[in-house]
Amino acid sequence: MLKYFKDVLAGFITPLQGMKITSSYILKSKVTKRYPEQYDPYPTLPESERNRIDVDMTKCLGCQMCAKNCPVGCIKIETIKAAPNDPNVPLDANGKPKKLIVSKFDIDFALCCFCALCEDSCSTGAIHRTPVFDYCTYKRKDLLYHFSKLTPEEVEEKKALLEKYNAEKKAAEEAAAKAKAEAEPKQD
Repeated sequence: MLKYFKDVLAGFITPLQGMKITSSYILKSKVTKRYPEQYDPYPTLPESERNRIDVDMTKCLGCQMCAKNCPVGCIKIETIKAAPNDPNVPLDANGKPKKLIVSKFDIDFALCCFCALCEDSCSTGAIHRTPVFDYCTYKRKDLLYHFSKLTPEEVEEKKALLEKYNAEKKAAEEAAAKAKAEAEPKQD
């Protein structure tokens, strides 16, 4: 019988203890900020933050090491060999013409786990993290970022120039081989 009254008393005391804790927080100032009205775009973050990734396409060589080291495969890269007769070959950071033209460099941030392995594996420092950490969007397709500056028309033009160069080179090699074969004396 005594246990019954102890349980009833505990049934009254327990909610009162919870109300005491709750009432102490009612009078304190609020910490929550109303987003986006009270948005601080660059708060003080620790050095190990995992922020938005950016790519400097002038430094990118198209080596695809970042895509190979990505554990989730969110980086897609396509390259085209630069034709020697192309007058509009992009220049690298040192001002030299690139040997590979990056026609596609896409990162799907909906898949990215922000591990920074791509940044660590980039030998030229083309991939780096920015102070921006906010990725708010209403559509998932808006999280697919295209870093290549080439339009589809320019990509097709570069491919056509390379095909033309390769065809001319092959024709020149065949003509040289034919001329060499004709120049050699025939042995009967």
